Amino acid sequence: MGGNQTWITEVILLGFQVDPALELFLFGLFCLFYTLTLLGNGVILGLICLDARLHSPMYFFLTHLAIVDMSYASNNVPKMLANLVNLKRTISFVPCIMQTFLYLAFAHIECLILVVMSYDRFVAICHPLHYTVIMNWRMCTVLTSTSWVFSFLLALVHLILILRLPFCGPHEINHFFCEILSVLKLACADTRLNQVVIFAACVFILVGPLCLVLVSYSRILLAILRIQSEEGRRKAFSTCSSHLCVVGLFFGSAIVMYMAPKSNHPEEQQKILSLFYSLFNPMLNPLIYSLRNTEVKGALRRVLYRQRHI
Repeated sequence: MGGNQTWITEVILLGFQVDPALELFLFGLFCLFYTLTLLGNGVILGLICLDARLHSPMYFFLTHLAIVDMSYASNNVPKMLANLVNLKRTISFVPCIMQTFLYLAFAHIECLILVVMSYDRFVAICHPLHYTVIMNWRMCTVLTSTSWVFSFLLALVHLILILRLPFCGPHEINHFFCEILSVLKLACADTRLNQVVIFAACVFILVGPLCLVLVSYSRILLAILRIQSEEGRRKAFSTCSSHLCVVGLFFGSAIVMYMAPKSNHPEEQQKILSLFYSLFNPMLNPLIYSLRNTEVKGALRRVLYRQRHI
């Protein structure tokens, strides 16, 4: 490093570079989406806690997905909302790096929880007689704990590789939060090692889990077609189709964002993709599970019925 280079202490998040009137509209729209995210996932958590019929491994994993979705959105969206109504759009460098770390950790956890949920459905439909033995509470706790610990350790690897770099400018991030690829553009050193690790992590945390999910659901589909009961087929397909919707939305947008050639995605398009898996997915997940899952809808009706008769 040359002697005239200086370390940056804060950066400017450029966000959505649009007219002020449109910024106010986006603020209202994203504020509504964020509220729906917290409300929807909060309702899912509340229903699972209050209704004993939902105290099963599937809904145990769903509680973790809801917690991750609320945390994921809360890590990125509040700062984005503040920047839409503030002229000063700076963020100190340390909070910026922490935002990157938490964003990576929660994204990794969501990937692994979705894989665990697909394995749970695979055991429930393909091996129903052994389900309670295989998916006991110890196994559920081990699977979720491993997902959380491994995800934070992998995010820590990215954090260490980022902190080894000298950051001396520019002082602007063309994004609405401190997304890792945008942060690396601030470095005044070679970032090829970081890029290689990011790509390897994507293969391991996106492509690998997606392949496992697809294999699980191909087996599940064959098992569903062999179910004799029409009601059994309908219930199994409803549960699995809701999970497949969530998997497709999350993995699809993330793979396009991080594994497709960057020349195909202008910066504004990358912001939209980031919005999709950091705001839209957490908002849509509880809607998908509540609208397509008869057990969740039944639990909601029972809770509302009890409230009316208190």
